[in-house]
Formats: sequence, C-alpha cells, structure tokens
Amino acid sequence: MLQTRDLIWGLLFIGCAAAIQVQITPTQGEISVGESKFFLCEVVGDAKDIDWYAPSGEKILPNMPDIFVNRADETTSTLTIYHANVDSAGIYKCVAKNGDKEAQATVQVKIFQKITFASAPSPQEFNEGDDADIVCNVVSSPPPTIIWKHKGSKIQVAKDVRYKIMDNGHLQIRGIKKIDEGMYNCEARVMARGEIDFKMIKVVVNVLPTIRARLSEVNATADIGSSALLACDADGFPEPTVTWAHNNIVLETGDKYSLNEDGSELVIKDVKKVDEGDYTCIAKNKAGEKAEEVSLNVFVQPKITYLNNQTASEFDDQVTLTCEALGDPTPTISWSFENRVFTEGEQSLDRNIVVRSHARVSSLTLKNVVFTYAGQYLCTASNSIGQDNQHMYLEVRYAPKIQGRVTVYTWEGNAANISCEVEAHPGASVVWFRDGLQLPSANTTNMKLYNTQTVSYLEITPDSQNDFGSYNCTATNAMGADSKEFILIQAEVPSSPEIQQVEPFSSTAVVAFEEPDSMGGVPIIKYKVEWRLPGQDWTGSEHDANDEMTTITIVGLKPETTYEVKMSAINGKGEGESSPASTFKTEPVQYSFTISSEIPTTIAATTMAIKGEPSAPILEVKIQDRGNTLKINWIKQDDGGSPIKHYLVRYKAKHVSDWKPEIRLPHNSEYVTLNGLDWNTEYEVHVVAENQQGKSEPAVISFRTTTDPTTIPDAVDGGSGLGTGAIVGILIVVFFLLLLGVDVTCYFLNKCGLLMCIAVNFCGKAGPGAKSKDIEEGKAAFTKDESKEPIVEVRTEEEHTPNQGGGGPTEPNETTPLTEPDGKTVKDDKTKGQTELKNATDEVKTVPNEAPQTNGNESKA
Repeated sequence: MLQTRDLIWGLLFIGCAAAIQVQITPTQGEISVGESKFFLCEVVGDAKDIDWYAPSGEKILPNMPDIFVNRADETTSTLTIYHANVDSAGIYKCVAKNGDKEAQATVQVKIFQKITFASAPSPQEFNEGDDADIVCNVVSSPPPTIIWKHKGSKIQVAKDVRYKIMDNGHLQIRGIKKIDEGMYNCEARVMARGEIDFKMIKVVVNVLPTIRARLSEVNATADIGSSALLACDADGFPEPTVTWAHNNIVLETGDKYSLNEDGSELVIKDVKKVDEGDYTCIAKNKAGEKAEEVSLNVFVQPKITYLNNQTASEFDDQVTLTCEALGDPTPTISWSFENRVFTEGEQSLDRNIVVRSHARVSSLTLKNVVFTYAGQYLCTASNSIGQDNQHMYLEVRYAPKIQGRVTVYTWEGNAANISCEVEAHPGASVVWFRDGLQLPSANTTNMKLYNTQTVSYLEITPDSQNDFGSYNCTATNAMGADSKEFILIQAEVPSSPEIQQVEPFSSTAVVAFEEPDSMGGVPIIKYKVEWRLPGQDWTGSEHDANDEMTTITIVGLKPETTYEVKMSAINGKGEGESSPASTFKTEPVQYSFTISSEIPTTIAATTMAIKGEPSAPILEVKIQDRGNTLKINWIKQDDGGSPIKHYLVRYKAKHVSDWKPEIRLPHNSEYVTLNGLDWNTEYEVHVVAENQQGKSEPAVISFRTTTDPTTIPDAVDGGSGLGTGAIVGILIVVFFLLLLGVDVTCYFLNKCGLLMCIAVNFCGKAGPGAKSKDIEEGKAAFTKDESKEPIVEVRTEEEHTPNQGGGGPTEPNETTPLTEPDGKTVKDDKTKGQTELKNATDEVKTVPNEAPQTNGNESKA
C-alpha cells in the first residue's frame, strides 16, 4: 500500500516537471576574487515565481549588497555576483514555480584568487647585524610557491645558512651586512594555472653611527669674550646628523652658539663661569644614535613663558597685562605700545599707566580704560645675553563714537553721500532719521542706504529745497549708543577767479590767477579761460583744475595783437561768473638775421636768412613717492611764430661729464618722468623746444634725489669709522691743547692767564700791575691793600659810556686802547703787544692785592 502511494506522487511530480523547464547560462562559472559575473536563468513554460537560492539554501532577496537578483521578464531572472570573494563559492539554484508546478536548475560557482602581493613594501630598511625579515606577503588560491632571487640568481638556502625562506614566504637574512644591500626579487608561482608574478624589493642596510669626542674635557677661561670649541667626529650609514644638547635641550646656531655645516663643531661664545656643565654630542641616523659627553659651561637666554590676550570695557577702573619670563641672569621686562616704551614705574602724569615688576614677572596696569588703549602690546624680556619678544592684544569694548564731516554740499538733482563714520566695538547698527522718521521711509524714493563695516552712507538726490536740512545718524551696540546731526546744504556756483597777471609772448600768453574766494561748497573741477580781439566773439578753453594750478597758457595768438581775457570757475553745480576782462598785447616775433656774402670775381652776392626760434619753456620739478623718480613739468612759452615740433630732454649727474641719451617728446607733451636715478645725487636737466626755424635756449633745472631708505650706516656694517666716544675724546684733547696754547701766549705777551696765576701764587713771581691814573702816558700801577682777597671791580655798559648824549669819548679801561687826542693809539716803546677793543656789556676785573709796585713799562693794558 505504501509503495503504490509513493509511485502516484512520483508520477504527479514528473508530470509537473514536464510542464516547466529551467536552464542556467552559463552552466558553470569560475570567478577570480574581486571580479564580478552574472548568470541567466531561463524558464520554458508558465512560471509565476522565479527564485534564486544561495549555497546555504537561503533564498536570495533582491538588492542584497554583493549578490543581486533581477527578474527581467516572465521567463528570465538574472543572478549577479559583484566583487566575488571566497565565501561566494558554491552551488546556486534557480527555482521556477507556478501553483503546484515547480522546476529547478543549479550552477556551481568556483572562486579562485589570482596572485596578489598583499604586502611587499620597497624599500625595506634594516640595521646592520639584525636578523632581517624581508616581507613579501602573497595570496592566491591555491597558495603560491615563493622563490627569492638576488643579483639575478636564485637564492640557494642550502648553500648559505644565513638565508632562510620562512613558512609565510618571507626571506630571513641572519646578521645582515652592508654587502647584502641591493634589489631582491620575490617571485610567486601557481603551477595549476601556470600563473607567475614577481615584485622587486629594495633592501637598505643602515649602519649604526660611531662617535668620538676629540677632547672629552675642555678647559675654557670664564673671562668675558673668550670662546670654547667642542668637537666630535661621527661615522655611519646613512651619514649621521650631529646635534648638541645641554640639559636635554637641543642647541641651535644663534647669538650664543655656532655650529659648522655638519654640526660636528660647537662654538660657545662669550664663555662665563655659569657655562659649566655637560654637553652631549649626539650622532643619529636610521640605524640609531650614539652620544658622547663633553664637559663645559652654558647660560640661558631670556624666554617669555606667559603672555595672554586681555579684554576690557571702556570706563573700567583698570585692566592689568601680565608678562612672565625666564632667564639667567634674571631678565628685565619692558612694555611697548605703538611708539611708546613703558618701563618700571608710573608712565603718565595722570598716573593712569603703571608698570610694576617683581623677579621674573612684570605687570602693566592701565587705569580708567579708554578705547584708545586697544591694540597690540609688545613684551620684551632682555638681559646681558639677549632678549625675547612676544605680542599680546588688548581688546576694549566701547560704545559707538560717530565721526565724519558734518556739512555736505550738493544741488537739486545731484546725488550726495552723507558719511556717518562709526568707531565701535563690538560693531554697531546704524539708523538714519529725519524729523523723527526713520530713513528711508515709504514715501521717500530719492534716498538710499549703503553700509560698510565702519561707515554708513546716506545717498540723497535732492528733488526740492525741502530735501536740504538736518539728518540724524544713530549708532547702537551692546555698550551704548551715539547720535550726530549732519546738515545737507544747497551748493552754489563758484565766484570768479581773480586774474593777477598776463605775461604775453608772440603767440602765447600765460595767465596767472588766484582761485575764487567762494567754491560754492563743492570742489572746482575746471577753469574756463576766454579771449578775444576787442569787439569780437569770445574764444575759450577749459582746463581741469588741480590744487597746484595757478597759471593757464593761452596758445594760437597772433603777434603784436591786443586781446581781452577773462576767466571763470566751474564746479559740479555749474559755471560761475566770469572775472573782469584784462587786456594785453602779444609781443612781436623775435627774428635773428644771418648775413652771408660770397664774392666771386667782381660780383658780390648777399643773401639773408630769417629764423624765429621758440623761447625756452618754464620748468618745474616734482619728486615722486619713490625718491629716485622725478617728474619734470614745463609750460610752453613763445613758439617764435612757428609751431613747436618737439621737445628735447637730456640730463646727467653733476659729478659726471657724460649726458644720458637724449629724449625726444611730441609737441603736445607737458612733462617727462625720469626713473631709476641714483640716490642722494644732484642732477642737471636741460629741456629745449624746437620748431621749424630752430631750437630754443635750454631751460635748465637742478635737483637732488633723496637718500636711499634702505641704506644702512657704516657703523651697522661693522665699518672701521671712529665711534662717537673716540670723536668726543679727540675734540676734548684738541680743545685742551688750544686753551693751553692761548694761555702760554697770554703768559709771555700780556703777563696774564692760568700760568701767570700759578707763577704769582705759588712761585712768588710778580704779577701784572693795575693801571695808574696816568692813562695818557700809558703807565700802570698796582693798588695795594692789607686784605689778601682780590679786588673785584664790576663795570656796566653805562659806566663805559658816561657821555651818552654827547657822544663823547669812552672812558678807557683794561680793554680800551689808549689814544691821543687826535685818535691815534698810544703804543709802548718796550712792548710789542697792542690792546684790543672789546664791546662787552659788563666787565669783571680782578686785581690781586699785595702786588709790588712795578714800572708801567713792564705791563701794558
């Protein structure tokens, strides 16, 4: 009974299978790891469902990450395996169902791994003497056979015990040597597929440095200015770098230390006692490092260790900036802000800036904080060794402060900007008002606002007189608010310029003028000059205005002709009134005549040639922002009745004889720019005007260029010039010798001076006598007194001229020549010296007492 039922079910199954047929293309698949492949399941017959099953028996759902199933139509379904890996191998099944009908087909997918070098870096570096493990990780399925080659030959492990091929395919070299360095070939083979691949690996063998100090102990004198040389020699591969360290701090070339190119020699400058200590010479390369100790001394330069930015608000009581520094000897700390330097103590009369220092800490206290305190401050720590500088920033928060020009001029129809410049921190918001209404309002179409970070512009195009008047700018931030009234004023046309002088030539005239008294509120942009023959129409020209314009040249005039000229000024609103007309007459053409005669046989022929050369132009020099660039402007003068063809310019430095190449400029040129001149050099420039008839006399101008701003004084360059102290010393010595010479001369000629004083007081020599009353005879006597103190007589200017009103003779004294009534100077027969007249206002005369009476011939005033 059981066998019959099984037979019935089998027949039913066979009938269903015959109704649906399934086929997979391709029938089998081999995929390399990482590759992708698809399989097509085709169904013959009606199939409602077509499903794929993984090797694990699980149904493959659509949109899986690496395996994708897509049913294109009712009879086909595609299985796609992306980036296959080893886990993707197995038997995949396609099952088609329609009710109780079902059919299936399978495909076996095999995954294999191509030869892949997972890790075979090049170069690989090892230290000499190490057991080198040359890495070459290769993966494939089946696993590959690894063969190593060096210098083109297969490495025979059996012949050299230093070589060993590890189970993982790496090549091990025991006790690797420098001679083992080179290129190694890691070759992988898969015999089943005949697959082969290789990788070249560079092996580098580094040699540990060796180091030797030339002297293990260096004895250096601790005197100021002496130097010490510490040296060590190092070898190794790659070539080691040599550094020096002290107290675990690496030393670098600077004010204190000096290293040669390879670092093997360290020079310590200005050695002191505190420099004692151990210095370490370190040689280092990829193989490692070696160190050697050398004994000496060292000191520490200043180093700022603490300095932070600060924030304050305006009107705070105070803010304190702190700077800490290390150094030996202990450094002195100073502060600077912009161009001011703050040292210890109070730094302002109002005592708002105070510096206090203690040991290695300095504080800068700013009291009654104002917004101008904001900015960058510099802390400088210095001692006898050097210095260190660091900056910090003080941020000051303050309410808005409005600046800007209060009055603005414009006219109806012309847009004008009212600028509200706001200084504030943090930034302020700006609002404009007029008559209490915020601008621009809904009914104002002629106003616009433009804002930048620090300026708010209110652009107004006045439509009528009502738009002129007061406008309010209000700025607000978190710290407060400020407001300011600005006034928009109706501009006017300028008044007339005043013609000062008209300098006529034959075909030109130079009009000198003064600017108008009233500009109308807006700048003058042009000047208009008009001229005419009396009773005829005016001819005019306009000239762009500039700050330095004081003259305008009229051209195209006729010689020996009377003209009228007037001027007016033009600003943005329009042209102002003209000045009163001035009358002038042009000069006649200046001709020069050349008479040449030639007498052949008996006939004399005389020819006359007429030439009218132009007048030399008027020159003006302007040195540009860069001091070795020059702009020469000129004003055209009389053209001699013939148009100017061109201008010729040449120049040279005054200390040389050769001129620079001549520059030729067109007839309408008004200036020339000379570039690349020598610094601090005097130049001479000639400008010549040339017309059809010839050349003018050269217009000459001289100037000196400025000093090169990059020039460094010789003293900075270590020049051999004398220092200031030496010069002062030489001047003092010269002055002393000069005084000594004068004193010796006075001693021998006039019996006076420092030497005479010493001789009288210490050697008992008789001194010069005072004048006696017998001045006319030139005799002098000394007054005697019992007192040992000198007699001091003070004479004023009034005493010298008692007869001021009558202009009588001056009373003689020690500095007045003795004269006879006829005005001749009285001379002593035995004295060659002659007294000089001195116009001193006051005279102090010291007469030593107790001096013996002497003959008047021994001393002469």
